[in-house]
Amino acid sequence: MLERRYETASTVFCTQYTKKDWHQRLGSGVHADAIMDRIVHNIIWVDTGNHNMREHAILNQ
Repeated sequence: MLERRYETASTVFCTQYTKKDWHQRLGSGVHADAIMDRIVHNIIWVDTGNHNMREHAILNQ
């Protein structure tokens, strides 16, 4: 999917993991390198901080 969309369309990633942990979570190695290359280059990164949205939702019920 990433290969088809690379440099032609936008892709949004939502995760609770920090950017530095992605490579290891993708299994490290060559495949993780290729995926990370496509994700990280030409990126607009929106950091929402350390807020846990599940906790936020519970507190605001």
